[in-house]
Amino acid sequence: MAHDSFIVTGGSTGIGAAICSRLLERNHRVINLSRRPLEHPSGQLENITLDLSDRAAVKDVAQGIAQRYNVTGLIHNAGLIRPNLIEDVNLEDYDYLSEVHIGAAITLAQAVIPGMKSQAFGRIVLITSRAALGLATRTSYSATKSGMMGMARTWALELGQYGITVNTVAPGPIQDTEMFEAVVPPDSNKLGDMAASIPVKRLGQSIDVAHAVDFLADEASGFITGQTLMVCGGASLGSLAL
Repeated sequence: MAHDSFIVTGGSTGIGAAICSRLLERNHRVINLSRRPLEHPSGQLENITLDLSDRAAVKDVAQGIAQRYNVTGLIHNAGLIRPNLIEDVNLEDYDYLSEVHIGAAITLAQAVIPGMKSQAFGRIVLITSRAALGLATRTSYSATKSGMMGMARTWALELGQYGITVNTVAPGPIQDTEMFEAVVPPDSNKLGDMAASIPVKRLGQSIDVAHAVDFLADEASGFITGQTLMVCGGASLGSLAL
């Protein structure tokens, strides 16, 4: 499916940038929807500045892309945390995360699914999080990220007959991202302890997630749908020292 187009949200840094780079290496056209452009030399990259919480703007941009390009892939990667203990959760933050994580995904999918159906092929990958399984201070984040998992399973049931697969990738602690560094600075003493608590004994890198997305987005992965691939070094397993 070379030369077909992928939409990637939040593709300017970290995991999103790694996903864009991997898709560009595969000779796909990539349309990056984010607040900032991705600096990349490929002529196959188009940057569109977009606030994914702006429902009307997302719909307008998505429809425009669907009209101009043969979109065979949608990778919804953009996300943010807005952490708080339950006593301090701000429902405006929850509304914002719901719009970015879930609302924007629905609007983008609605724009590109007709084209995918017409060619009996499509790949949709939503980037969720290991935190969907629960993590302190993540009420709004875990609620919306786990919601993406349920949504993907529903879409998989509805779209499988049209050759469209829908899966989620759930990263664990990915060290080379702005989101991670905002929580744990690069010089923090916590880094070693975090790595030691993970079965593979290291923190993740953005390329680890991009590799998983590339696998699920590949034409050969047509018998995999409705699944969540944890890219977390085993952090989702839990551990018990005896």
